[in-house]
Amino acid sequence: MKTVFFNKGKIPTRRWLIIDAHKMVLGRLSSKVAYILQGKHKHYYTPHCDTGDFIIVINASKICVTGKKSHDKIYWRHTGYPGGIKKTNFVELQSKFPERIIYKAVRNMLPKNKLAKQMLRKLKVYSLAEHPHFAQKPTTINI
Repeated sequence: MKTVFFNKGKIPTRRWLIIDAHKMVLGRLSSKVAYILQGKHKHYYTPHCDTGDFIIVINASKICVTGKKSHDKIYWRHTGYPGGIKKTNFVELQSKFPERIIYKAVRNMLPKNKLAKQMLRKLKVYSLAEHPHFAQKPTTINI
């Protein structure tokens, strides 16, 4: 890793990391992903700069939750029209859109400011084991 000086305008080097979500607990996975997206694992972490790495999460459809959360956990969304609130539970959302479960969990763990949108662009979530980012030569990490 290069030494980075943000006041001189140098951009930090970003790595590409792969995390396999097969049989992992949702909260534990998403907290680690949010930690890496913010760049807190690096020695030159600064809260006002986006210093995190790119993360590819594969096998999102095989993630699990503990207890009765699979039936009790509710995801809310709104269509934008009056009375247009919709709700789905964990099992329905996992069968239709498994990527959204991890995306929403990580989004809620990031800081609530303008950098959160910039950090979320570095998160790539795929429901199966295939991903199109082979050219970036990602490294696999175990959590």
